[in-house]
Amino acid sequence: MNVYNIIHEVFSCIKGGINMTLAKFGILRTVVEAGSLTKAAETLNLTQSGVSHAIASLESEMGFPLLKRDRAGISLTDNGERILKYIREILHWDELLKQEAAAIKGIEVGTVRIGTFTSVSTLWLPGIIKQFQHLHPSIEIKLLEGNYTDIDQWILNGSVDFGFVSLPTSSPFDIIPLKKDRMLCILPKDHALCGQPKVRWQEIIDEPFIMPKVGCDNDVRRILKEQGITPNIKFEVADDHAIIAMVQNGIGISILPEMILFNKPGNICTPELEGDNYRSIGIATVSLIKSSPAAIRFIKCVKTWICKAQG
Repeated sequence: MNVYNIIHEVFSCIKGGINMTLAKFGILRTVVEAGSLTKAAETLNLTQSGVSHAIASLESEMGFPLLKRDRAGISLTDNGERILKYIREILHWDELLKQEAAAIKGIEVGTVRIGTFTSVSTLWLPGIIKQFQHLHPSIEIKLLEGNYTDIDQWILNGSVDFGFVSLPTSSPFDIIPLKKDRMLCILPKDHALCGQPKVRWQEIIDEPFIMPKVGCDNDVRRILKEQGITPNIKFEVADDHAIIAMVQNGIGISILPEMILFNKPGNICTPELEGDNYRSIGIATVSLIKSSPAAIRFIKCVKTWICKAQG
């Protein structure tokens, strides 16, 4: 669907063809992503009343509510869900237009919105962003951090230009592979298997196991399934640091990617597992061809930085 069809679809929902501004679209998008008017106001450097007024004005122009407000926070109405996908598309094309116009004049501008997860945010992005800002100081970078499921959804709905993902993804994205990250066994330091350089699967099949929750780290489940192993799951935990803490205290053992264990505490050990076990980290986007010039520049910077980091 091209931009003219998108704009027509949006305006067909509005009584009287009332003029709407891109600024209001941007405010609505930020409110949805932040989950609250207060957080959105902080992000946009606006007052909360200013954000509320913009949303109320947009709802008035549309002729129906876009947001639901309850104790859990802010969420979209069904009609809001229908409208937001077009708003995101319009904002995307507006960003491309600004970047293209600036490029014609020999100027670099734009915003790159990136989905990322904790280990990439910790180990890669500080160095990548530093390098990128040195090369492209006028391009703004915005990060959305979540789990694998969050990032897939953000890419699909246009919340981010691209995201760091574990491959393969559940959606048909354009993919750029970056790194194979070893999966290691985590044991308390006094465990009988700690002296071994490599742990066999049959040696841990009956051990109490701390499983990462679905969506947070699907690689562990994938590897166990590939090995035909049904672990003795005692707890399912979302946070990697919580998993490590439970192993430290002898509650069970687990498996995590090496990147998460880069700064491991001294009272655990992390032997390899038999076989070739790893997660593949890459960049995913709906379409590389349709990506903005700023996003393409950032992806290029990522590839260069990773190549140098891996020697």
